[in-house]
Amino acid sequence: MEIVLAKTAGFCPGVERAVKMVFEESKNRNDVFTFGPIVHNEEVVATLEKRGVKVIMSEEDIPLAKDGTLVIRAHGVSEKIYKDCETLGIRMVDATCPFVKKIHNIVRKNSSEGRHILIIGNKDHPDVLGIMGWCAGGVDVIENEEQAAAFFTKFDSFEDKRLCIVSQTTFNYTKFNYLVEKIQKKDYDIIVLNTICNATEERQKEAYELARKMEAMIVIGGKHSSNTQKLFGICKNECENTFYIQTLKDIDPVKLGSFRSLGITAGASTPNYIIKEVYNQCQKLVSKSY
Repeated sequence: MEIVLAKTAGFCPGVERAVKMVFEESKNRNDVFTFGPIVHNEEVVATLEKRGVKVIMSEEDIPLAKDGTLVIRAHGVSEKIYKDCETLGIRMVDATCPFVKKIHNIVRKNSSEGRHILIIGNKDHPDVLGIMGWCAGGVDVIENEEQAAAFFTKFDSFEDKRLCIVSQTTFNYTKFNYLVEKIQKKDYDIIVLNTICNATEERQKEAYELARKMEAMIVIGGKHSSNTQKLFGICKNECENTFYIQTLKDIDPVKLGSFRSLGITAGASTPNYIIKEVYNQCQKLVSKSY
């Protein structure tokens, strides 16, 4: 069996930065909290929990961090949460991905100038919720053609048709371009900013090319990781024998043993040690087959 590991698999710079920041805080302070999981990977969160890092899941629970440190996760949060922390006197460490922070500044500027903000992404994803929280005016979220049509119906009735389009950083690059094409056919005054992060775009393109060549693919990542789910969908479209796993324990040697080529990729929040474990185990399967 030929085994190929994607060059871009594993932590992106924003995730690596956020995880390092939390580890540093856990070394130096006793009461460390993160607003939501620092990244969407259960293994990373479990490791941090063992170091005493607690997760706050709602704005109502922010006062729990009053005597400690609150770390803002890589996905970012709304402007309101910053203000709440300031009012309560909570020490805050901002681990928001710089790329996400850039989107916050974009929507704040354009919405304050009167443009309606349209985010292409999943309305429930923390990345998108954070972006929405920096919009001073009207904002909508779409992720498919049906939702785009519903948005047109509403927006066509507006007198001011100035629109600023951004995307969830982990959105599917091809799908984003497709939806933007649909919107650009309308008679709106549109600013389009492709805010899919470079690491996501590169990872998706590499996964697409690799999946086209392999008989089987393994995609490694947390079950709640949006960018891993997108990778899985891309790979599955090109390679029917695509398997979504979280850790080494999820590998099925019986299923993998029959393929002549295997590609491995991983989401941006997947630790390198998990990728190495999976790769090494697949190498052992190859050795046993000879």
